[in-house]
Amino acid sequence: MIQDSTSMPRRDDLEYKALHFIANTRKQGVLQADLWRKLGASSREGSRIALKLENKGLIRREKELCDGRWTYRLYPKRMPASINSVIDCPCLMCPNGSRCGAWGTVSPNECERLTEWVVSLAKDDMDPPGEG
Repeated sequence: MIQDSTSMPRRDDLEYKALHFIANTRKQGVLQADLWRKLGASSREGSRIALKLENKGLIRREKELCDGRWTYRLYPKRMPASINSVIDCPCLMCPNGSRCGAWGTVSPNECERLTEWVVSLAKDDMDPPGEG
């Protein structure tokens, strides 16, 4: 008997959906139990997926006490890319853009505006989870 593939979600599909959901929570993260409810998975299956994603280096889990019970908050290790990540880059509107390059007359290695922008991004990334 062949089982209909749409009736039971495959573990890989749930893993992908879980990673996508966790990534979109950004610095706030999501409680593991809330994620499994959202995905319609059992807690056992959810725990296995979380461990698998953690072992792959895609998420991190932090133990948290919630409503008198221990659970895990899941955080993405990498944030999804978006145009907002480079929208403020000074290079986009730089009048020296055509002359800029590693061996050009203007170099990104020596650009103060670019350095200041990168440093400000690094400071933003250093904010502890839940404060961004």
